[in-house]
Amino acid sequence: MTRCFAMLKPGVLNRRLVGEVISRLEKKGLKMVGCKLMTISPELAANHYQEHDGKPFYDDLVGYITSGPVLAMVWQGDDCVTLVRKLVGSTKPAEAAPGTIRGDFCAHTSHNIIHASDSDASAEREINLFFKPEELIDWNDVESIWI
Repeated sequence: MTRCFAMLKPGVLNRRLVGEVISRLEKKGLKMVGCKLMTISPELAANHYQEHDGKPFYDDLVGYITSGPVLAMVWQGDDCVTLVRKLVGSTKPAEAAPGTIRGDFCAHTSHNIIHASDSDASAEREINLFFKPEELIDWNDVESIWI
């Protein structure tokens, strides 16, 4: 079992799509082990997006992520990062396949609706940025024997 950090951005909450997005991840058989509604400080946003610092879109990215509440989540499952990334789809909406979260709900890269870790290493870093160990609950998922 591995874990993946995912974050629903302000546009998802504004458009009332939270349940739809979570449902897609749950239907795949992934298990939510952490979840919290929060506002992100500019400092946390800068730390989260540090690899993009200095790029032309950086200020807009930080501005968007701090513009309203987000839903930070930790998902768990076999090869979790790979599965979440496939469900999420390409970062560029024009390249995101229909049926993916971004393909179905995102029209502008600058207002992407979801973030998902792109590797196990970034998942670990991002989970530690947003969650304390005691905030993650690895509960007994009896349905997992069927999936």
